[in-house]
Amino acid sequence: MMLGTDVSSLSTTAATAAAQGLSIVVPLYNEAAGLASLHQRLCDLATRLKARYRLASEVVYVDDGSSDGTLSIALGLKPDGVDVQVVSLSRNFGKEAALMAGLDHAKRGAILFMDGDGQHPPDLVEKLVGHWIDDGYDVVYTAKANRDNEPFLRRLSVRGFYALINWGARQKIPEDAGDFRLLSPRAAAALRQLPERNRFFKGLASWIGFRQIRVDYEPAARVHGMTTFSPGRLVGLSIEGLTSFSVAPLRFASLLGVFLASAAFLFGLSILWETMIDGKSVPGYPSLVVGLMTIGGVQLIMIGIVGEYIGKILSELKARPIYFVAEHAEKRADARADSDASERTAAE
Repeated sequence: MMLGTDVSSLSTTAATAAAQGLSIVVPLYNEAAGLASLHQRLCDLATRLKARYRLASEVVYVDDGSSDGTLSIALGLKPDGVDVQVVSLSRNFGKEAALMAGLDHAKRGAILFMDGDGQHPPDLVEKLVGHWIDDGYDVVYTAKANRDNEPFLRRLSVRGFYALINWGARQKIPEDAGDFRLLSPRAAAALRQLPERNRFFKGLASWIGFRQIRVDYEPAARVHGMTTFSPGRLVGLSIEGLTSFSVAPLRFASLLGVFLASAAFLFGLSILWETMIDGKSVPGYPSLVVGLMTIGGVQLIMIGIVGEYIGKILSELKARPIYFVAEHAEKRADARADSDASERTAAE
């Protein structure tokens, strides 16, 4: 029985990449204000990719339960040189689920993930595609060039998160790597094979391996609205990523338990030494209360960590769908071109 998946047949070269095409997956949540301008930039990008690489493109917009007019605007977008799919989820399932929905509905070979808030510059996509087609990389991921404009505490938290999640991991997740990345056809096929429902795309895209390269960039300023990722949601996403991709918290809890047990053993030896050798009696109440509070607090932390992993196991066993699609629309650029041609013929 074969326990792996052979994706070697999906390898691409500069000559075969054009036949595979590119799907641009854009998750949307309340992005009505800037969606039309973003779509126009993606249409221009598709035209340039067609001229440079003969690469056919499509855009897969995934509306993740938006409460504004995002869906109606997306449904009205025209396929100017690029195929357009609009996938509307039945409610807000979260960004990871929206990325999976886009991956499932993408019809081209290579996949590009980018945000819908305009901070991921479409002009950089040509460089990412070049690394795939010209240089033969399977995963081209982007990272912020610097975090100098962010608070010190946030920068420290980011470094701590990646240090913890990469602790003991065979395949490291690059620090500052974002969801703005390109996957070759075989890398996209490999990502589709991963069956877990608690998904952390940054970790999974690194775990699949293949040839990977980092591209630094400066995120553009948001042209509208505010980010929906509050500090609380970022903490929740960090916990989700840690428990879904790494066993580092369990290892940390085990090492903490060993440290406390060793400290308690040494403390007991010191009490025994003072009692038997020096004849001193150590006061019992303060040391007893401090010891009980320390051990009790650590036990609660360990139980909470184990509980997070048990919750993940329960979620996997339930095997609920990651998302539900309420509406799906598709427009083809060639169909529009054929329609325009027939209208011109009728007019003549």
